[in-house]
Amino acid sequence: MHSAMRAEEIRRELQRLGIRASKGLGQHFLIDERIAHRQVEFASIQPNEIVFEVGPGLGILTRLLAKRARRVIAIEKDRRLAEALVSIGDNLEILRGDALEIPWPRFDVMVSNLPYNISSPVVFRLLDHPADRAVLMFQREFADRMVAKVGTKAYSRLTVGVYHRAECGLIARVPRSAFHPVPGVDSAIVRLVRRAPPYRVRDDPTFHRVVDACFGHRRKTIANALDLAWPQFAKDRKAWRSELRELPFGERRGETLTPEEFAKLANEIVRAKG
Repeated sequence: MHSAMRAEEIRRELQRLGIRASKGLGQHFLIDERIAHRQVEFASIQPNEIVFEVGPGLGILTRLLAKRARRVIAIEKDRRLAEALVSIGDNLEILRGDALEIPWPRFDVMVSNLPYNISSPVVFRLLDHPADRAVLMFQREFADRMVAKVGTKAYSRLTVGVYHRAECGLIARVPRSAFHPVPGVDSAIVRLVRRAPPYRVRDDPTFHRVVDACFGHRRKTIANALDLAWPQFAKDRKAWRSELRELPFGERRGETLTPEEFAKLANEIVRAKG
């Protein structure tokens, strides 16, 4: 079914439900079914697995997931959309609410076309969840930041946070014409597979605090960024300043450090604290 026809169908369905796609909620409905099929293929869902979806919308992806998985659990904020999804099947459970606020269930795989305005908090929440893998659609620029190379403008706290907990790959670019209403940006599909960090970390919270501090003050040297964030690391600024002199990479900037080097820096801080 070509997209013009599909867009018309979706327009009619939204009208029937009395819904106007909300730009504020980042609502853009996928109308190209081939893309949903590719997402499901990339997710390699096994018949015994539980799949989690955030923002199922009109259910183009949900229907395909329900055919593959033992169970699909979807979180939908809009009451009318949630009610329209019920007919998909017995193995679909719909949780009404905000994906950033309600507790997440246990699941094996997450497959979603996320509302773009919640991409970052959802990814960080996913990284704290014991799921095995995820196939997610993001705004293209956000996907680029997830897989950015060290030293580039796109390299960020997000890049390091993702690399720390998962293998991440950009698997497909998606044109804006695949959605209704047409967004002002292109999209991309990303696949995440959980793994342990490929380096040793003495203390995970310290590692994340170091990364946050260095990217929170991107233009500053590492020594200056860590000095500004001193309450995160010490009770006394003067003592912290003398510790800082002993740490590696002080003259460099956060965006030039690899995740391995961030780990080394964090491990030195933990070691200095004894």
